Amino acid sequence: MTDRGRKIVALTGRAGKACPEMATLAARLDARTKVGVLWHREDGKVRCVACAHRCLLRPGQRGACKVRFHGEDGLRVPHGYVAGLAVDPVEKKPFYHVLPGSEVLTFGMLGCDLRCDYCQNWLTSQVLRDPEAVGRMQAATPEQIVGAAVRSGVRMVVSSYNEPLITAEWAGAIFDEAATAGLPCAMVSNGHATPEVLDFLQPRLTAVKIDLKGFHAGRYRRLGGDLRAIRRTLESVHRRGLWLEVVTLLVPGFNDDPGELRELTRFLAGVSPRIPWHVTAFHPNYRSTASRRTSARQLCAAAELGVEAGLKFVYAGNVPGQVAEWEDTRCPDCGTTVIRRTGFRVTGTRLLEGGVCPKCRCVLPGLWDATGMGRLIRPGLPILNPPPPGVP
Repeated sequence: MTDRGRKIVALTGRAGKACPEMATLAARLDARTKVGVLWHREDGKVRCVACAHRCLLRPGQRGACKVRFHGEDGLRVPHGYVAGLAVDPVEKKPFYHVLPGSEVLTFGMLGCDLRCDYCQNWLTSQVLRDPEAVGRMQAATPEQIVGAAVRSGVRMVVSSYNEPLITAEWAGAIFDEAATAGLPCAMVSNGHATPEVLDFLQPRLTAVKIDLKGFHAGRYRRLGGDLRAIRRTLESVHRRGLWLEVVTLLVPGFNDDPGELRELTRFLAGVSPRIPWHVTAFHPNYRSTASRRTSARQLCAAAELGVEAGLKFVYAGNVPGQVAEWEDTRCPDCGTTVIRRTGFRVTGTRLLEGGVCPKCRCVLPGLWDATGMGRLIRPGLPILNPPPPGVP
């Protein structure tokens, strides 16, 4: 494979067929379920604990995500299919401190527990909520997916495209299979989590990317989420020792107020100044086609606020080549540029074994290989650089 964009990986050689009607799609989705583990019975109902909605469901009722439901035998959860499977650059997730320059196998399903008007993946995330979100399905097993990863020569397996929390049991089955092949696993999530789902996923994960969509509780409610839950998730993921990177899609008129961005970045710096923060450009999509695009100038201004708040690693994205050094990784101690990027492509690295700066010997936090790039010292055993004593 030579195309470093999104490369589709075939499991059986046959693509799934789009379903034109929500009722038919619901039936197909329900047929691809099993009884989950992230729930308990409560007063004749079932309580789902996969996301912060904590839906209490009557028999036959669907959760806020639309894909978990109370069946005759308990809470039925998605299982046994993919809606997307592709080889991507790890920078596309985006992870900038995880095996930079390497490729990962990304899989996704259907559904989401939020309802963002500007969703970039709405055709898959908004199924059974929006009649035009029809999605695609392809039957799959964990063995097939991990087999595709091994054949593709990727360095990691990632759950993304839709919201992984609501399909946590399926992701867990794939992650368990990946572990047998020596592949680390990661998740790209909205962070609307519970302690229970983090307990379930933590032993199976190496890295997590979380979308922090703003810092205004009311606007988060418009998206269908609870800012308090996202804040708790960010703190918990860091406390659990998982590698964490955070992304804020900067949407003009929604979350670009400088005061709000100062609060957001100060919060992140309070969790740890070593958390990489990516501020990325919005492109009109879904129900926000009338909104204006984010300019490179706005991204750079937001990135400066992150630095002022004390964050050591701030990046601007989605506008390749227009944000100067904000695509690169620099040593926080001496300022040396150790990784250069253009978009999702690493164009050069000076990082030494284990993430060491060649000039001042500062150890940068992240998961690095023997050369600072995406080839592990031993397959499946990335180096996680913990903070030095006394550093959050």
